Amino acid sequence: MSKYQNPSYRRYVLVLLTLVYAVNFVDRQLIAILQESIKSDLGLSDTQLGLLTGFAFAMFYVIAGIPIARLADRTNRRNIIAVSIGVWSAMTALSGYAANFIQLLAARIGVGVGEAGCSPPAHSMISDIFPPTQRATALSFYSVGINIGIMLGFLLGGILNQYFGWRVAFLVIGAPGLLLALWFRFGVEEPQRGWSEQRPVETSTASLGNVIQFILARKYLLHISLGAAMSSMAGYGLTSWTASFFIRSHDVPTAELGAWLAIGAGLFGSLGTFMGGYLADRWGVKDKRWYMWVPAIAILIAIPPILLTLTLEHTTAALICGWLPPAFTTCYLGVSLAVFHGSVEPRMRATSSALFFLILNIIGLGCGPTIVGTASDMLTPLFGDDSLRYAMLFVIPCACIWASTHFLLAARAYKKYTNENVNDSTSATIF
Repeated sequence: MSKYQNPSYRRYVLVLLTLVYAVNFVDRQLIAILQESIKSDLGLSDTQLGLLTGFAFAMFYVIAGIPIARLADRTNRRNIIAVSIGVWSAMTALSGYAANFIQLLAARIGVGVGEAGCSPPAHSMISDIFPPTQRATALSFYSVGINIGIMLGFLLGGILNQYFGWRVAFLVIGAPGLLLALWFRFGVEEPQRGWSEQRPVETSTASLGNVIQFILARKYLLHISLGAAMSSMAGYGLTSWTASFFIRSHDVPTAELGAWLAIGAGLFGSLGTFMGGYLADRWGVKDKRWYMWVPAIAILIAIPPILLTLTLEHTTAALICGWLPPAFTTCYLGVSLAVFHGSVEPRMRATSSALFFLILNIIGLGCGPTIVGTASDMLTPLFGDDSLRYAMLFVIPCACIWASTHFLLAARAYKKYTNENVNDSTSATIF
C-alpha cells in the first residue's frame, strides 16, 4: 500500500518540496541583496550584474532543464531532486570564493544547472499525488517557496552582508542545503505516476517531439506560457533590482533594507501566490477560464504600487508600497502549472514543466534583470545615479500589461479549443 493513501503523508511531502523550493530561491536570489557590495568589490557594471542574476543564469538553467526533465519522466524523481539540491548548494558556497566576474559567473552557472533539476520533477510529483480539483492550490502552495526563499535571501543576506561581507553570506547560505539533500533522499517515497487520477497511465515515455506537438495543438497553453514569461519579467525585474534601487536612491543600509523587502516578498508574496491558486480552484469549478482571468487581473493590480514604490521620495512610504507588488506578480505560477498538468498526460508532466520554464525563464529571468540593467547603464548619462529608477519605471509596467494581455488571450483560446473538441474524446483534457 502506498504511503500516499495517507493525506498527512501527502501534506508532509508537499511541505518538504516547498522547503526545497524555498532553499532553491534563497540561493538564487541571494545575490540581489549582495550585488551592490559585489559591484564595489569586483568593479562590475550594471550590465554585468544583470547577466549574473539574469541571462547567463537563465540560459544554463533552461538548457539543463530539458534533459533533466526528460530523465524525470522516465526515472526516479526523488533522487534527481536530492542530487540537484546538493549541486546548487555547493555552487552557492563556492560563489563566496570568486575573485573576479568570470569566476562568479561560472559559480552562478553551476547554481543554475543544479536548480534546473528541482521544479519539473517536483511539479510532476505534486500532480501525481493531488487530484485536479486540488492541484492549483497544491502547486500554488509549492510556489510559495519562491516567496519564502526571496524573504530569507533578503533578510539573511542583508544582515550577513552588512556585518560579515558578501563572501561569508554565500558560504553560510549554501552549506545547509547539503543536509537538506540527504533528508529529501531518505525521507520521501517516489509516488506512482498518475496516482491522483486513479486510472491507467501510459507507461511508455513520450518523445520530446510528441510533447511539443501536444502543447502546440493547444494555443491557450502558448498564451499562458507567454503570459507567465512576461509576469516573470516584471517579478524578476523587481526582485533583482529593488534592493539596488533603495540603496542608490534612498541610501538604506542592507540589514534594514533586507528586513523591509523580506516582509513584501515573504508575507505579501506568499499570500498572493497561494490565493491565486486557491481562487482559481474555487471559481474555476464554474468556469475554467478563471484559471487565466485570475493572473490577468492580478498582474494589472500590481502596476499602481510599483509606480508608487519607484516615484515616492519619502523612503518609508516607498518601502511600504514595495510590500504590495509581490502579492500580485507571482499569482500566475501555480495556476499556470495546474492548467499545463491538467492538459498533458501524466507521462509528459516533467517535460511540459521544463518547456514551460524554458519560455518563462529565457524571457522572464533571462531578459528581465538584464534589460533593466542595460537600460540603467544607457540612461546613466541622463539621470546619473537615478538611472535605475527610470529603467525600472519603463520596463516593469510594460511587462505587466503585456502579461495580462496574453492571459486574456489564453482564456479566449481555451474557450475556442474546448468548443471545437467537445465531442472528441482523444482531445479531451482532465483539466
